[in-house]
Amino acid sequence: HPEKGIMSTVLGVLSVTALSLSVYFSYVNGGQAIMRYAAAAFVAAIFSCIGLVLGIMSRFEKDIFKLFPNLGIALNLVAFLFVVFILILGLG
Repeated sequence: HPEKGIMSTVLGVLSVTALSLSVYFSYVNGGQAIMRYAAAAFVAAIFSCIGLVLGIMSRFEKDIFKLFPNLGIALNLVAFLFVVFILILGLG
């Protein structure tokens, strides 16, 4: 298993978890996002971009197991699309 692929998966799990918890705690707070939740979502967006790049880089390595690179790409893509979705909802 490539190290970049494992790191991509870890960053993807952190991103999805941080975004989910930020949205949940904002919902519990009556729809008001505290600065901590926004900062966590911003860091999660950065992690998802880095994780996506690492996953793509590890996917192009030769003679590797492809589980972690594929899982990392999928998780980070979900997190990135979730951030884009939240931003589009905020503009409307």
